This record gives sequence, C-alpha cells and structure tokens, in this order.
Amino acid sequence: MLKSSYEALKANRIRTMLTALGLVIGNASVILVVTISLTSTEFILDQIKGIGSNVVWAYFEAGSRDSEQSEGDFVKLADVDAVRAQMADRIVAVTATMSSNNSLTIDGKPQDTSVLGVDEYYPKVRNLILLSGRYFDAEEVKQRTKVTMLTEPLAKLLFGGNQAAVGKMLKVKDHQFTVIGVFRERVQSFGLSELADRAMVVPITVLRYYNRVERIDPMYIQAKRAEDVEGITSEVKTILEARHRKGARYFVDNLGAILETAKNISMILTFVLIMVAAIALIISGIGIMNIMLVTVTERTKEIGTRMAVGASRREILAQFLMEAILISTGGGLLGILVGVSGPLIAHWLFPEFGVSISTTSVVVAFLVSFVVGLVFGLLPANRASQLNPIEALRYE
Repeated sequence: MLKSSYEALKANRIRTMLTALGLVIGNASVILVVTISLTSTEFILDQIKGIGSNVVWAYFEAGSRDSEQSEGDFVKLADVDAVRAQMADRIVAVTATMSSNNSLTIDGKPQDTSVLGVDEYYPKVRNLILLSGRYFDAEEVKQRTKVTMLTEPLAKLLFGGNQAAVGKMLKVKDHQFTVIGVFRERVQSFGLSELADRAMVVPITVLRYYNRVERIDPMYIQAKRAEDVEGITSEVKTILEARHRKGARYFVDNLGAILETAKNISMILTFVLIMVAAIALIISGIGIMNIMLVTVTERTKEIGTRMAVGASRREILAQFLMEAILISTGGGLLGILVGVSGPLIAHWLFPEFGVSISTTSVVVAFLVSFVVGLVFGLLPANRASQLNPIEALRYE
C-alpha cells in the first residue's frame, strides 16, 4: 500500500512538490514563530531583570501646591533608614539616590554631565558592572570623602579610557574629586533611568551639600525573595505615607508588572503569528484536497481496473488517503528541517543571543502535518472508493 502510494506520487513529482510546498512554508513558519517568540521573550525578560533582581523603587509623586510643604514631603535619608530598619529581615539592601540640580563645569569646561549621589549599596542593588578601579565603601560615604566613579562614556570623553581615568582628579565647582572607578549599567537604560549616559557618581553625603533641598529620587529596595516583592512594595508605600503628612502621594512599584506585561505582549504576538501560520497550513490542506480530487478524476479508469481485479473499496480509500498523508507529512518534515536550520544557523553566528528551539513546536508541527493530510485527504479518498467499477472502466 505504501509503496504503491509512493509510486503514484513519484509519477507526478512536480505536482507533488508544489502541493507539499504549502506545508513546507506552514511548518517552517510555526517553528520560526515559536523560536523567535521564545528567544525574544527570554532576551526581553533578561534585559528587564538585568536592571536589578527583585527590585522595588519609590519616589515622591505629588502633594500640596505649597512648595515648602512639598519639599517636606520628599523622600528623605531618614525614610531610607526607616525602611532599612523595619524591613531588615526581608531585604538584601536599600539604597538612596540624589541628583544634582545644578549645571556642572568640569576642569573649567561646561560638560553635558550629571552628578548622582548614592551610598555604598547602590552598585549591588542596581546591578552595576565595574570596568576598572573600585566602588567607594561605607566609610567613604560616612566620612564624606570626595571620591567619584564615572560612567564609561564620561571616562572616555575626559581621559580617553577606563584605566586612564582611575586616579585622576576632577574639579567640580570648587572641590577636587578623585576618580576611583569606572562602571556601566548591566542593561543599558540610555538615560531613561536616574543614571545618565555621561554621569559621575559621588557619595550621597557629599552631594547633599550641593542641593538646597534633600530629595531622594528614587529609593531602591532589593528583596531577598521574589515572592516578597509585592508585599514589600505595599509596605514601603505604607511606611512613606505614615512618615509624611496626609495628602502626600508616593509612587512605589516593582519589575513584576513590567515583566508580566512583557510576557503578555509576547504571548499575544505569538498567538497572532501562529494563527497566521495556521491559516497557511489550512490553505495547504485545501490545496492537497483539491489536487487529490483532480487526481481521482484523472485516475478513474485505473480505480475501475483495480476494483475489477478484486481491490476492495477500503483498499482504494486507504491508498488515496495514504497519498494525501505522504504529501502532507513529507512537506511537513521538509518544513521542520527549514524551520530548525534557521535558528541553528543564527545560534552559530550569534551565540550570545541564546536561540531556543522548542521541541514541542517541532512535534506539534509534525502532528499537524499528519492531521492536515488525514482530514483533507479523506474526501478525495472517499470519493475514489465510492466510484462504480463499471462506470469507472468506461470513463475516458
């Protein structure tokens, strides 16, 4: 049965290949869509997580129109200490950040540069990567030591490189700062976070005296466990509201919502693309059914001859059904090879992206190919088996 079906298809190779082409495209599309979805989702989630693991952030959102009262509502260093004390058993660290509100002149030259005041916990919570030198420590923060760390672009702008910057002196306003390290963000935020592309980081105790108003914006809290993030988010907001006058509002959030949104968007996009691939498979199935109906018509006399020499209707049904399944599964297997080869080549060329091939998508693609051949081949096969042997022999 299998051999005779194969020989029948082999007799019309071009027609068979063109009929199977739809399955090749459909299956390759399914595998590529799933692979792209998995890879892009993992990449996006890794980028988001790279901002900091289990991180909650908080800052003053809105308050009174009275500027003096609003200034009192800003998150303060005392609030940071309160959160640190009250949540010590559930957090890794709390860090405060303070930005300079003044334009800066470095070594007598105006630079598009910002100064950020942080404490010793900032590099750990914000997941920074040290490129040269070191971070400042708790003692330097406490003693208000005039040391600074530079972002990589600023180090290259001022000193030509990361290593060359370490140990150099920078004059900011009337104070000399020693460069002790160069760093970068693990995930580039391109200036969308509090950390600008060209920035210098100094102990927050030093920057406090540059700013007229004490304002922590934002405060970061790193939870020990992922399951504690939501609870810590709510509790931090409660602590801040309790420590300030009624009416002051604070924005407290975490990566959970962003991660969930990214997952949902990826899932919706994957669903839409799979539906497009499914339409291609359905169209391919209709093509198989159409060609098999034409084949039945062309081979009417052959069917009549086989019936006359003793072939049963079930055998005729099985042969034409087998031909439809061979076309669909053959095209499906070729489509799987095409779909898998693309990601494998991409992984070989760009190993840093970690291309993921879903075994499930490969299995599903093959099963769908089989089902398409079975379902859309049933009508032509049934029509062939129902032919009247006498009329079939007379057919010209």
